[in-house]
Amino acid sequence: MSDVAPLLLCIEKLEKGRVLCIGDVMLDRFVYGNVERISPEAPIPVFQKLSEAVMLGGAGNVARNIAGLGGKTRFISVVGNDQAGRDLTTQIGNLENLDARLITDASRKTSIKTRYIASGQQMMRADDETISPIDENIRKMVLDAAVLGLEDFSALVLADYGKGVLSAGIAGELIQIARLKGIPVIVDPQGSNYDNYMGATLVTPNRKELADAIGLPADSTEEVVSAAAQIARQSGIDAVLATRSHDGMTLVRNAHNYKHFQTKAKEVFDVSGAGDTVVACIATAVSAGISIEDAVALANAAAGIVVGKVGTAVAYVEDLTASLQEQERATGEAKILN
Repeated sequence: MSDVAPLLLCIEKLEKGRVLCIGDVMLDRFVYGNVERISPEAPIPVFQKLSEAVMLGGAGNVARNIAGLGGKTRFISVVGNDQAGRDLTTQIGNLENLDARLITDASRKTSIKTRYIASGQQMMRADDETISPIDENIRKMVLDAAVLGLEDFSALVLADYGKGVLSAGIAGELIQIARLKGIPVIVDPQGSNYDNYMGATLVTPNRKELADAIGLPADSTEEVVSAAAQIARQSGIDAVLATRSHDGMTLVRNAHNYKHFQTKAKEVFDVSGAGDTVVACIATAVSAGISIEDAVALANAAAGIVVGKVGTAVAYVEDLTASLQEQERATGEAKILN
């Protein structure tokens, strides 16, 4: 049996996944156009708009990926009383397997990230958002919705983008509640203080986030393992998955217990949302009874799919199956040639 065959069997279990997802939702806006000249007003390119698209972003994209993999998810977040919030509600309402509990706070803006793209390259990004912590009343509403949701779901995702939904100790409180119920918690972290996520099952920093957390480089595998092990030890986190772009991913439990996963991406067009896909795939898999190691292997394959798409993309279960089947065929052909 090839290394891929067990993962294909794991895919069949994903539909059993039930994940509660909480975090900062955003509206991702992509403006596509051309740049053909420099402005006479200043030494800057002139962007000629051709089209645009809007997509669920941030924690919303995590929830969308869970649903795309066949898992059931409930998504809890906070939006403003504005057009972007209404657009997000419409986007979510069109998705299967996704039950959203969006709490409206009229004092906040719904986060919007607008990316300007020409010839496949992102030229700039404009952000319009509120990044202060949510107030006490909204905080209580989030916690109440989360506690209720944990009765029906078998994994918890905290997707922290630093916009306020998971600030003021909410993340730590949710982790404690979930772990007391025996529910694994997967965290997409923000900032350098991992004590905010003490007791989590798994955190998924990228290379820069890992380096910032310990104040040392995290480039080589040895540096990554050392940094991740330090975070796990100091913050009481079961495991750290360091996502390393073209260098793949490294799963670290401690300095002597780690495993590296080579990247599966063939071409990279857009990394927007790749981290969301990783978190979503791991949580869906773990909630379906799949081991952390196999969950990471599936997530690695899923990330390789979404970076080959443009925009905030989703790895659907059909995409993942096709990708792994292709890997299995390639492995078999290589063995025959040898």
